[in-house]
Amino acid sequence: MQHPYSSLPARSFWRTAVAEPDPLDITDLWTPKFGIDQDAPVVTAGSCFAAHIGSALLAQGMHWYDAELPPPGLTRAEQTARGYRRFSFRTGNIYTAAALRQWIAWALGKEEPPQEVWEEKAAFHDPHRPTVEPDGFSSPDDVLRSREVTLAAVRTALTEADVLVFTLGLTEAWHDTHTGTVLPMCPGTVRGTFDPVRHVLHQHTAARVHRDLSDALALARGVNPGLRTVLTVSPVPLTATATGRHALVATTHSKSVLRAVAGQLADEDDRVDYFPSYEIITGFPYRAAFYEPNLRTVSPDGVAHVMRHFFHSLRGRSAPALPAPRTITPVTGGEDPWCDDAVLDYYSPRPVPPAG
Repeated sequence: MQHPYSSLPARSFWRTAVAEPDPLDITDLWTPKFGIDQDAPVVTAGSCFAAHIGSALLAQGMHWYDAELPPPGLTRAEQTARGYRRFSFRTGNIYTAAALRQWIAWALGKEEPPQEVWEEKAAFHDPHRPTVEPDGFSSPDDVLRSREVTLAAVRTALTEADVLVFTLGLTEAWHDTHTGTVLPMCPGTVRGTFDPVRHVLHQHTAARVHRDLSDALALARGVNPGLRTVLTVSPVPLTATATGRHALVATTHSKSVLRAVAGQLADEDDRVDYFPSYEIITGFPYRAAFYEPNLRTVSPDGVAHVMRHFFHSLRGRSAPALPAPRTITPVTGGEDPWCDDAVLDYYSPRPVPPAG
């Protein structure tokens, strides 16, 4: 008798697809819904893991669209420190779907961003981009003018892009009840002052994440009807959780919600695809070997492994080779300095261990 399992390929069975192959030889993890031409403008945004995608696209000769170029005269180190050339616009890390929707709504004039500016040691900071200028701005007006430049860049990028690649990072988010906005970080950790009445933690549900992502994409398609989207989920765990749960449980909850919503949107919309960077790093076969010893930061080998799957699935074996790890062996290293939430580890009751 024939049944649905009789003619399935090897990739459909755990033993032949996962358990028996060498982990580095596992293939066919992604079948792209749509192609991305070599010259098609690709816009990237999201959590800290997403910062690797733009440089990988450039290395493959593809068109990573950077809509907010650094001013002349800055060294590469200065550009990086000030948040340039990491994403397609200088928003800093966008950890949540709610923050993505908020930035797009501001950029397209659907909502007005708050005018509040934080002052700290005679320098001024943007509450919604607290790390893009490490030394701060010289005046409140400079903060707001700089934000307008970024909003214009978001607007341009969404208008010109063929593809938006967005990496979901968190479901925990701090909301400002005075302004009605979602913040990228808890005030008082990186910048600002925490007010327990004003600043409230929200654990975004799957329904909320689905709604925010759907609204964000609808807004973007209002100015670019042909925009296609590739969603990914960051494999970087939470540095800390304010929910009262164990950090491992909180991480599993958050990533499960994000993974489920990303998959649901991809199932619902032909213009949305899901790329499994999360599974490629966290999956059973890899035994956490693509993490640094802190079990949080994805190693360079891990990043290369993810992008190799991306390009080989997208373009076949004609894609230029990326550096391949020879074995699955953890490497030494520390925290990614551009993951803003890494600062939360310094509030742990135990001292941070030395690097190396």
